[in-house]
Amino acid sequence: MHAPLLAARHPQVCVEPDAIFVRDGKFWSSAGVTTGIDLALALLEQDAGREVAIRVARILVVYLKRAGGQSQYSALLAAQAEDSSETFGELERWIAEHLQGDLRIDTLAERVHMSPRNFARVYADKRGRTPAKAVEAIRIDAARRHLEETDDRIEAIAEACGFSNEEQMRSAFVRNLSIPPREYRRRFATTGATR
Repeated sequence: MHAPLLAARHPQVCVEPDAIFVRDGKFWSSAGVTTGIDLALALLEQDAGREVAIRVARILVVYLKRAGGQSQYSALLAAQAEDSSETFGELERWIAEHLQGDLRIDTLAERVHMSPRNFARVYADKRGRTPAKAVEAIRIDAARRHLEETDDRIEAIAEACGFSNEEQMRSAFVRNLSIPPREYRRRFATTGATR
């Protein structure tokens, strides 16, 4: 939230507004309170090794340790922050629960009792992006979680998240995150998966 202000006040500092935590030499910085846990676990791993960091994570009841360069971006959280419309918030939660379903504009408009044309216009006005882009972002969020937390095959993840195939998911990742799914998994998986 305050990254632009930090960058403006300290122009010599390279501000990375989307990272969970950043290490620059002897300086470490986290994005917020819970990301401070990720930073602390990274410090532990550096000093005492991965096994100790994992044991501490379990004691803290932290599900999985996230890598520092990992994006803190979440399509659902970003949408909620943009607008307090409960109608669209409920719709986006429904989308996240029905990723393999029919998520075309007609279907989404019907769920919120609007005409497709009016829905597309109002949604874009309130959320700052088209419904199709929102669906894609929510699918990418789900795929990112699968890549980070499971060793499921990429093809299976693409299908589970509503992409027509692995190539469509790869294109969406590159377009939105500038990284293909396999590389994303290599960098951020906590399961050791590489498939």
